[in-house]
Amino acid sequence: MDKRIAAVLLATAVTGTGLVATPAPARAEEPVRVVVEQRFTTSDGVELQTTLTSTGPVSAKPTVVEFSPYGDGSQTLDVSADYNFLLVQVRGTGDSDGSFDALGPRSQADVVETLRWACDQPFSDGRLALNGFSASAIVLYNSWHQRLPCVKAAILKSGTHELYRDLLVPGGILNLLPGAGVLGLIGAPALLQGIDRLERDPGSSLDVVGGLFSTGVDVLAHPTLDDWWRQRGWRGDANDIPVLMINGFYDVESRGAFQAYQALRADGAHLVMEGGHDGVPAGTDGGRGEAAAWLDHYVRGVDNGVEATPRVSLTLAQGSRASYLAGQHTTVTASDWPVPGTRWAELALAPGRALTGAVPSARSVASYLTVPTLPTMTDVPNIALLEAGGLSALTGALPLLARSDLAALDGLTGQSFTTRPLAADADLAGPVALDLTMATTTPGSGIWAVLSDVAPDGSAHPLTVGRLSTSYPGIDPARSLTDQVGRVVSPYGDYTHPSAAGPGEFRRYQVELWPVGNRFRAGHRIRVQLVGTSLASPLALPGLHSVRIGGLDGARLRLPVLPGSDLSLR
Repeated sequence: MDKRIAAVLLATAVTGTGLVATPAPARAEEPVRVVVEQRFTTSDGVELQTTLTSTGPVSAKPTVVEFSPYGDGSQTLDVSADYNFLLVQVRGTGDSDGSFDALGPRSQADVVETLRWACDQPFSDGRLALNGFSASAIVLYNSWHQRLPCVKAAILKSGTHELYRDLLVPGGILNLLPGAGVLGLIGAPALLQGIDRLERDPGSSLDVVGGLFSTGVDVLAHPTLDDWWRQRGWRGDANDIPVLMINGFYDVESRGAFQAYQALRADGAHLVMEGGHDGVPAGTDGGRGEAAAWLDHYVRGVDNGVEATPRVSLTLAQGSRASYLAGQHTTVTASDWPVPGTRWAELALAPGRALTGAVPSARSVASYLTVPTLPTMTDVPNIALLEAGGLSALTGALPLLARSDLAALDGLTGQSFTTRPLAADADLAGPVALDLTMATTTPGSGIWAVLSDVAPDGSAHPLTVGRLSTSYPGIDPARSLTDQVGRVVSPYGDYTHPSAAGPGEFRRYQVELWPVGNRFRAGHRIRVQLVGTSLASPLALPGLHSVRIGGLDGARLRLPVLPGSDLSLR
């Protein structure tokens, strides 16, 4: 009998009748890969599409499970023949019925029910693992407050810890680009697989379309961080699951990995910053090797020592994202995040567009118009998404598009503050804070701060960004990170109740810049730039921002300097 036919017969015998089992093409003398399609019915009667992939005849093995809203074939991890892989299409997406709820409570309940079902299936030996990348990681982080049955380990790449502040409304400013992109990526597979749905259950199509539409409306209808958003964020840890987080410093969801690591480090979590949406730097494997070892150790019990490796591994750029992807980077390992021994250096924004360690005694005001800016120059987290859509060819042909020094006219549509050249290499890795007193002519306008590495030739390359609506001046002190002397170095913004600034009213704002990971070379300079909001955010009326410089309430930037480095200037 042909091996592939035998595999199909065995798959059907193992998983039951009414299934569709298809052997994937294989070369002679290679194990046959079997794909088994099956529908799972949830407690509220909605059918979810699942796809089991197995090497060789389907048998009871450890099974890696991924919950994806991106339809058929959206598995994001390759596993060895020692594992089965189960792809579950999130309700209201792909070929699953029901209404998409933006990875909210009903999708979270589906996670628990599907895991319980999968654990008891003949293809499972009772040991499950979780895998997720971006949206398929987000639904898992959102579900962690529930007991997740049979799960021994998890690999989570990118993803948000809090959907509101980590992706869609960071700093209280709506981030249109990823929101629209995600809905498009979800809607396209649902449309392509719609014929199957119409043949199976025509009425379910209305639920799918309605869910996608209502998700877009709900995001716009909830501008503040209310209960709707809290249900789509971290709500606690009801498990004891070792999690490997993988991401990159330039990623559109980079903040989530750092926050999730801190929430789960007591369960044995590791953090590997080696690439996500922002691309895998040359000379690395993007964490694939550690992911394989993680599963083997925590799921199959292989004694490979992965648990003894440094808990935090940070791949730092050396000046720009382009050079980082080309292989110019350095790796720093540590026992925790933020890296123990990190010292936050405070630099004052000073007259003459200077960034200095000495606070100017004389007070002045630096003003600029908030004209929208090109995302390639000022919107570091969204660049990866833009390039995934084909912009990399454009920025490669026109590298000026990625230079933050060309984003605005200093003194008119932006204000730049730059250090003197560094006397020696300096490694910076950790959260960044900008503390400033500012007035605006336009209530609800946005503060947009870009941190850049300035090369000796004067070109400036953006590393990270801070965003804050002037409607949200408050922070939660209990959840904000402070340094050894009590200064806030990672402000946890309060976005629950907007408080519009009066025209010309000076108020204090503490702006969170997402963590930076960069080695500033000797002779390079550090620059912070205040500009208009990115075009990836909604257009707003231009305003005039006036920032106080010097004195006790003058603007200050706090930068994380790793042990062994120093911000000594020439």
